[in-house]
Amino acid sequence: MKYRTSLKTTSSSLLFGLNLRQRTLAAILISLSLLIGIVIIGLFIGSEKLNVNFEMRNQSPSFWNLFGTDWMGRDMLARTLSGLTLSMGVGILGALISTVIAVIISFLASWNKAADIIVSWLTDLFLSIPHLVTLILISFVMGGGFKGVIIGIALTHWPSLARVLRSELLQVRHEEYVEVSRQLGKSRMWIAYHHFLPHLVPQILVGFILLFPHAILHEAAITFLGFGLSAEKPAIGIILSESMKYLSTGMWWLAFFPGLLLLIMVGLFDFLGQNIRRLIDPFHAKR
Repeated sequence: MKYRTSLKTTSSSLLFGLNLRQRTLAAILISLSLLIGIVIIGLFIGSEKLNVNFEMRNQSPSFWNLFGTDWMGRDMLARTLSGLTLSMGVGILGALISTVIAVIISFLASWNKAADIIVSWLTDLFLSIPHLVTLILISFVMGGGFKGVIIGIALTHWPSLARVLRSELLQVRHEEYVEVSRQLGKSRMWIAYHHFLPHLVPQILVGFILLFPHAILHEAAITFLGFGLSAEKPAIGIILSESMKYLSTGMWWLAFFPGLLLLIMVGLFDFLGQNIRRLIDPFHAKR
């Protein structure tokens, strides 16, 4: 039994030929390559692929049209890739602003006890309300569109990351080197920049990447409901919303392929974030 287990382990090692760190790096590179490939293809899709062509309308998936065409003859593969690129841009901006808010909020929490109480109450308040409800309200108040979606995502996705960063700061602010800097007369801003921020960089990076799946799915959800991006843009939410009218006629590909690629892209971002966390976590970064 031991011989079989040893043989299986040896063959598995020979099969992969990589240690844990190398496999993690390979997974990160593959995920990044796929995501960058989606963006590049989406950015360089010609306008002719997105134009109306009634001679090709309602075509089912084939070798020439992998995702088929819609009721106006538009190539669904081109529309889907353009929509994913647009969703990725929304996710990047929304997640970036939300991460900045989380960092500022966590630093405010480390200022003093009163600030920590206020920040904790504010974080719990936002976490107690469903993201989608708050996002719809903010987007509606801001007039919808690209600006409304970005502001809505930024103002609703910071609490979970802020809670993680706050807990990290509570641990590091009482370390000896921080106390020594205080006794030497260093300002709070100096301590935050030279001690707190370097300690938080791994958590900020991983948190920023893991915000993408939530931001992208929520953008697609509110756009699908009519509170997000405008109908002229080939966003995934718009594509899925329009396809609902034609599913009963048998045009299943209008919703299936865009939804599938959206889930794949979200999964890639989640996979990328988990592998970066594994890489920077000292308990997983074993040779």
